[in-house]
Amino acid sequence: MEQNYKAYAKSLKVLSDETRLKIMDLLGEGELCACELLEEFSITQPTLSYHMKMLCDSGLVVSRKDGSMVKYTLNHDSLDDLKAFFKHMASGMLV
Repeated sequence: MEQNYKAYAKSLKVLSDETRLKIMDLLGEGELCACELLEEFSITQPTLSYHMKMLCDSGLVVSRKDGSMVKYTLNHDSLDDLKAFFKHMASGMLV
């Protein structure tokens, strides 16, 4: 199993923020648009955009345009990869 430590480190750094963790939790329930996410926070739209850019750039979240709205979903492949890394690390088989 080849490890991509740089990508894992980037994901973990992105997830080290409380707001981004909550966004990930909310997206775990399904696709949401930016306006729905904003309702859950006391932050401005530019601040939400910053957090979403961090999550998308790390590969943990995927965005898509739907008319004038941007909708976000979890990237399950990335999360499965991160989960497999932790499982592998916990098994004591990491090189």
